[in-house]
Parts: sequence; structure tokens; C-alpha cells
Amino acid sequence: MNKDIPVIALQRLPVYLNYLKSMPADRMYVSSGLIAEALEMGEVLVRKDLAYTSATGKPRVGYIKSELIAALEDFLCCNGSRNAVLAGAGGLGKAILSYGGFKNYGINVVAAFDNNPEKIGGSVVGKPVYDIEDAQEKIANLNAELAVICVPAQFAQSVADKLVASGIKAILNFAPVMIKAPQNVVVRHIDVAANLAVLSSMI
Repeated sequence: MNKDIPVIALQRLPVYLNYLKSMPADRMYVSSGLIAEALEMGEVLVRKDLAYTSATGKPRVGYIKSELIAALEDFLCCNGSRNAVLAGAGGLGKAILSYGGFKNYGINVVAAFDNNPEKIGGSVVGKPVYDIEDAQEKIANLNAELAVICVPAQFAQSVADKLVASGIKAILNFAPVMIKAPQNVVVRHIDVAANLAVLSSMI
């Protein structure tokens, strides 16, 4: 885990990486100023963020694009392989299981868990769906460290407790409720409706 970088700065690194990968293949150099202008950020902020990685730029030249991409991928552990599971194989869960972008960050979503007998034993986009009550055994066998929660609010905490007891080290929570976890477990909350409400208030 990269503990020395502020979370808000860490969240910007994938944005830089995606932008760099979208640039023309024949472009060799890129400056922090160019990145800042394209992403409508401050140049000093971009330069400070990139300084957390192993990338080194040259005055008046900038960074070698391929080296900067490699440094960002290394910092974000994109070249490794970590297994993740998903809890809640409903509409949102199915959409996440169908998303193919996780592999770009070295993450492999290997299975889903649910409490619906009609879903247990089946599969979603080729990923098996297990009973959430079997999480401890299955997660150990799957060697999963990450989890995504997509269950209704009233079940989120109990599901999180089962995942933590099963050895999950980090949780991305889409349930519209704050969940509690031990201090050594990283939790990120994403409330889609709340974020849309914020956007609505801004227009």
C-alpha cells in the first residue's frame, strides 16, 4: 500500500494514466504543463502528484511518455495481479462484473456472492455466484484481497463483516450507507445517487 501519498492525490494518478494512454502513439515527450492544461488542473499540482512516482522529467523537455506511463502503472500496481470478489449479483453487480477495465489495473474479479437461491450456483458473465454464507471458505480458495459491495443498505454491514472475517483487506462499497471495518481494512464509499444529487445542485 502506498501510504505516503494523500488519498486525493492517489485518486488523480489513474486520471493521468488514462490521459497519457489516450495520447498519439508517436508522441515521445509530455510535460506536466501539457497534462495540467488537458485535464484543467494546476501545473504545480500535477508535478507534485507525479513526484510521488519514480518518474523523472527534464527541464524544458518534460517526461518520456513511455517511462511516465510505466512509473504510474508501477505505482498503481497495474502490473501485478490481485483477485477481487463482488457481493450482490443484482443489476449493479452484474454491470460491474461485465466491466472489462479492471484488468488494466491488475485486478481480476473472480466471483460473486449472493443470498438469493435462484442465483447461487449459477454464473454471471462467466463468473461463479456463491452463497454469501460460504464466503470464508470460498474467498480463501480464491485468494481474494479486494471486494465490491453492491447489496441493499440494510445488508451492507453484515456482508462487510463476513468479507472482513474472510480475509478481505479492502472494500469498495456501493451500498448507500456507511459501513464500519477494522482499522487495517481500507473502505471506500461510492453513493451514486448522492453524487448525482450533487451534480444536480450544480446546474
